[in-house]
Amino acid sequence: MAHSPQLDRVIGMIKARAQTVRTTTDEDRASYENMLASMPMAEDIATQRVGAGGVPAEWIRAPQARTDRVMLYFHGGGYVIGSMRTHRAMLAEISRASDFSVLGLEYRLAPENPFPAPVEDALTAYRWLLHMGMAPGKIVLGGDSAGGGLVVSALVALRYMGEPMPAAGVCISPWVDMEATGNSFLTNATVDPSVSKERIIQIAKVYLAGKNPRTPLASPLYADLHGLPPLLSLVGSIETLLDDARALTERARAAGVEAMLEVWDDMPHVWTHFAAILPEGQQAVERIGDFMRHQVQ
Repeated sequence: MAHSPQLDRVIGMIKARAQTVRTTTDEDRASYENMLASMPMAEDIATQRVGAGGVPAEWIRAPQARTDRVMLYFHGGGYVIGSMRTHRAMLAEISRASDFSVLGLEYRLAPENPFPAPVEDALTAYRWLLHMGMAPGKIVLGGDSAGGGLVVSALVALRYMGEPMPAAGVCISPWVDMEATGNSFLTNATVDPSVSKERIIQIAKVYLAGKNPRTPLASPLYADLHGLPPLLSLVGSIETLLDDARALTERARAAGVEAMLEVWDDMPHVWTHFAAILPEGQQAVERIGDFMRHQVQ
């Protein structure tokens, strides 16, 4: 299938960031923000900073977004970088496509706050939504990359704690294996413009801070996935993380979970970031919106 001419521009942007030398965490965070700062966000989007049980967060709402339907969203960035500044424009597109209010979570990051701080913050924010009167069946958890893994970790933790489950989970290019054992780290090494096995192993060490890489809430590939709500995973065919999404889906299905996997031809890691300028990014966002509405009917 032919891809849009805009894809070459997007892959060029991703490659340019990958090739810039970043020696400190602060430089890495700034470089990620600089790449995504150019993504336009429509003027009709409403944003509001809130404390979700003490965790900084931001409401993002398109004009027609319902207040009784919420996507609790965990941004990507390897648990080390990323923020609402990097993800606000994409979450605005998801709100418009789904008619949901989106609550983007600024969970604590490593190295300052390694595992399990993000998982704790995800649970805190979910409980805050319940405390605010949100029906669990009207909540969808979403995330990309590390945030996609965090969706699964949070669901497993919620089930373990006996909390009421949300309606569904959405994982975009999910990272669920701290050891990067998927074969696609080798087969897609030359075509993925941003994520290498070396990079994954490096940031995993920062996040784990000495803990076992197979700890289930850090690598949810190794978690007991029974009892989870429906999961939708989207991944690009050129991603090194392709096999993470495949393995997650296989494990979830084996545990009796309704798990769907969509592999998008020629798409790079978290191509939804570029929905404002990339037709395939917009199409993926619309697919996510359809899934969310279907699960919360």
